[in-house]
Amino acid sequence: MNIQQIRNATLIVEYAGKKFLIDPFLAEKGVYPPFPSLRQDDSNNPLVSLPTSIDNIIHNVDAVILTHLHLDHWDDAAKETLPKDIKMFVQNEEDATEVRKDGFQNIEVLQEDTVFEGIKLSKTNGEHGRGEILKLPLIGKVSGVVFKHPDEKTLYIAGDTVWNNDVQVSIETHKPEIIVVNGGDNQFPEGGSLVMGKDDIYEVHKAAPEAKIISVHMEAVNHWALSREELKNFIEEKGIASAVLVPDDGEAYSF
Repeated sequence: MNIQQIRNATLIVEYAGKKFLIDPFLAEKGVYPPFPSLRQDDSNNPLVSLPTSIDNIIHNVDAVILTHLHLDHWDDAAKETLPKDIKMFVQNEEDATEVRKDGFQNIEVLQEDTVFEGIKLSKTNGEHGRGEILKLPLIGKVSGVVFKHPDEKTLYIAGDTVWNNDVQVSIETHKPEIIVVNGGDNQFPEGGSLVMGKDDIYEVHKAAPEAKIISVHMEAVNHWALSREELKNFIEEKGIASAVLVPDDGEAYSF
């Protein structure tokens, strides 16, 4: 497999001969207003430009996977650019209805045993924060996905979740060899982490010590709270730098 970090949670995953686009956030730098931010950063989003052209990103994509529909995972630029007949996987019927409203028709709700072109795709659960913040309507449901194929290592994309029982169960159930986590520790002014911070990532490593972990969703939207540099320093201190990869935008890995 080949995994390329594009920006934020946007990935290109080439797996068992098929090309998947994950959570496309394709706008030009600074197009959207800022999110509420713990750091009181009022910069417009996205904070950085795409590392390559949109044409390169969407070229020959076989399927798109939307873990949820927040703006930084599914934006107007993606809706306008992607072919309306492209295969789309979403987490539930509610998201399918919304994506249909965007003009897309080839939509399938991920299950625990979805099969696409010989690749098994299993939806996983997550929690987009902890405690009271989960009650806010804007938080909503989130998901992840596990890829399995006889010729490939098992890949788990956790999505916008903190470390919790859902993630632990996914690791115990699927035994992934490659795990992608959204690790920017993004936070609103109140409510704590919305995605994984460094301690969450350490818990993922302890649950799957043989796995390679890739931390994405970093330094791309204004409410991030964990920088790449801080995470790299943390994993060095913990002695797990060989297990946790922190890609720059545009960087790719093959496994």
